[in-house]
Amino acid sequence: MARAVTPFILAIASCLPSTPIRAADSPGVITAAVERAFRPLLKEYDVPGIAVAVTVDGRRYFFSYGVASKEKNVPVTKDTLFEIGSVSKTFTATLASYAQALGKVSLDDRPGKYMPQLRESALDEASLLNLGTYTSGGLPLQFPNSVTNGAEMATYFQQWRPSVSPGAQRQYSNPSIGLLGHVTGLAMNGGFADLIETDLFPKLGLGHSYIRVPEAEMANYAWGYNKANKPIRVSPGVFDAEAYGIKSTVTDMIRFVEANIRPETLDAPIRIAVEGTHIGYFRVGEMVQGLGWEQYPYPVALDRLLAGNSLTMAMEPNAAMRLNPPQTPSAPTLFNKTGSTNGFGAYVAFVPEKKIGIVMLANRNFPIPARITAAHAVLEQMAAEAP
Repeated sequence: MARAVTPFILAIASCLPSTPIRAADSPGVITAAVERAFRPLLKEYDVPGIAVAVTVDGRRYFFSYGVASKEKNVPVTKDTLFEIGSVSKTFTATLASYAQALGKVSLDDRPGKYMPQLRESALDEASLLNLGTYTSGGLPLQFPNSVTNGAEMATYFQQWRPSVSPGAQRQYSNPSIGLLGHVTGLAMNGGFADLIETDLFPKLGLGHSYIRVPEAEMANYAWGYNKANKPIRVSPGVFDAEAYGIKSTVTDMIRFVEANIRPETLDAPIRIAVEGTHIGYFRVGEMVQGLGWEQYPYPVALDRLLAGNSLTMAMEPNAAMRLNPPQTPSAPTLFNKTGSTNGFGAYVAFVPEKKIGIVMLANRNFPIPARITAAHAVLEQMAAEAP
């Protein structure tokens, strides 16, 4: 969860080197920027381990700090698997966009088209687009504790009543985007996890990303650490896979970022799918909400980026203004997404026009403002003279 920005966080930007990073420069300049931004976070927030990857004009740089397991003293590497939390939502969005590119769904469809139990329910007034942009009318951040299986999920949605009309407000919601992923799986005649792992990941070139970590990869799966400093991993729950269930490495995640920076390198229809997640549909305060990704005109001031990723944006309903027509990228844009589970924290941001991007994965859910401030400082250094 976001917190107020501390003097330490604000100091990160000021202590970075004044020399801008150039794509042709030695890796030492990039190393200096990342070191100054991220290494202090381990001590400040008692983070056991952090992995960072940056891409600059197609060049990748990797940085590893600390340990993946305190008990076994296993070091973090670029191949360590972290829970990416709600960054998983960007993959759910990409799968839905892929299904639309294949003609399996339309974002204008109602969920009842694929879940007959929801026909004539209040929720069926919302579209799949509303589900993917958290504008269905007030679905909550989490399911009630009483919802523990598919049947209870369907009953909950049948009985749910909106607080506002679809499209009037954005209320960040796991059940909302979770239902988008679920009906996408139904429309594609497959289970969501299977479609992500066996179809989407390979098409994006991701060979070490999972919803269900195989036994052969468990040694690479970091332990997260909760507030009591106890080792922890994500617990099962309804729509966990769709909303926050992916485990990945910085190596795979920077490939995903590069696919988003240059979707033209992908084969259709996955190219169309990725491009579809870059469309903005609703203006909400300081940011524009698309499918999965949240957008800002670039360059973006740190305070605006922090406001768009604030606790208010995550935990409260916010007025939404439908963009008509939807906003297609025609000017430099920063795309970003935060993610957290009880033991992990993540942040991803990229600017396609500048060909720069950054991924940070950690095995503690430390404050979002600290993640964003560090990443923003490094991105600004990279962008200063990037192509």
